[in-house]
Amino acid sequence: MAAPKLFESTQVTPSGEYTFGIEGPAVDRDGNLYVVNLGHAGTIGRLAPEAAASEAFATLPEGSIGNAIRIHRDGTLFIADYKKHNIFAIDRNGTMARVVFHSDQMSQPNDITLARDGTIYASDPNWKARSGKIWRIARATDGSWQGAAMAAPRAMGTTNGIDLSPDGRTLYVGESNSGEIWSYAIDGDVLTTATLVKTFEPNTIDGLRTDVSGRLLVARILKGAIAVLTPDGHVAREIQLKAKEPTNLAFGGRDGKTVFVSQRQGGFIESFRTDIEGREHCLQDGRC
Repeated sequence: MAAPKLFESTQVTPSGEYTFGIEGPAVDRDGNLYVVNLGHAGTIGRLAPEAAASEAFATLPEGSIGNAIRIHRDGTLFIADYKKHNIFAIDRNGTMARVVFHSDQMSQPNDITLARDGTIYASDPNWKARSGKIWRIARATDGSWQGAAMAAPRAMGTTNGIDLSPDGRTLYVGESNSGEIWSYAIDGDVLTTATLVKTFEPNTIDGLRTDVSGRLLVARILKGAIAVLTPDGHVAREIQLKAKEPTNLAFGGRDGKTVFVSQRQGGFIESFRTDIEGREHCLQDGRC
């Protein structure tokens, strides 16, 4: 059988499988894809490798709704609950979600990313105020999770998609209201050296991910595409999708070069092959 062509997307799950809130794709080391809001809000679906439909994996506590998933190399799923201001952890068996961090000072959280040492960075948009923050959440010496909003050198817009550079020293943040993507140097619990990477049309960017070369893949919601950016903001290519409202993406497959995209228009997952492994796949393998 011929290998799939690079950058040609195909639909991999049935339309309508997920709700309008489809988000948070993440792939574990075994190749299972996890996505929030399967069938109804507050659920997590799992798509096994080569499967054509998702299955139920877990349900969050009443009133909680997931918006992002990231997976630690030990198999723990971390889920951002934007309704109840929580970060949940669920083990690979799908046992009861436990709160590892909660703050009433959060507006959401929205998207999250994991550093090599397990630190969580979370975007926290205030949609009404058209502003946002980034939170740093990490284990303390006593084993508890502690978090706070990071100081930043500029006032942020509605912080949304978020990921780290391959060396873990730079944090990329998309701001939905302006269409801007910014990079920041990380200095402990402070963000420094704000640099405008790229400006798209307002309200046309959602989730983003980095690959091991440092490129950014950005979900162009309402535009039906994934933009591939160099670290300095040059658009290397745009990958056309099967529907117009991609919310987020994740790297998976045996080699980390299969990109899964959550599609709000139609409520399904599509995927395409790329030429460079994703950072998150490399991180789970312990090589990044």
